[in-house]
This record gives sequence, structure tokens and C-alpha cells, in this order.
Amino acid sequence: MSNDTIRLEEQLAHQEKTVQDLSDVVADQARRIQRLERQLLILMEREAEREFEAGGQVPLADQKPPHW
Repeated sequence: MSNDTIRLEEQLAHQEKTVQDLSDVVADQARRIQRLERQLLILMEREAEREFEAGGQVPLADQKPPHW
């Protein structure tokens, strides 16, 4: 094989490794985002319950602004 072919194959191998590494990072971030979204939803539900219990009204986050 020529040196150019060997060099191109080496570059391709490095790029494939980089693409796989980046794919792993994206998949990990997607899992982390899903977990954070679930945690945020739980916290929002808890806060809404706390607001309702404290004031006996619809939680502030669920109320329409006064100009509506």
C-alpha cells in the first residue's frame, strides 16, 4: 500500500473513534437530561403542593397572569 493510503486509513480510524466517543457523550448527556427533567418535575409538584397547602389556592405557577 502507498503511504497516502496508509495515512488515510489511519485518519479514518481516528475519526471513527472520535465519532464513537462523541456518540457516547451525547447518549450520556441525554440520559442525564432525562433524569434531571424527572427530578425537576418532582420538585415542581412538591412546590405546587406546598403552595396549595400554605395558601389554600391554586399554586402561583398555575395561575394566569392578571392581564389575561
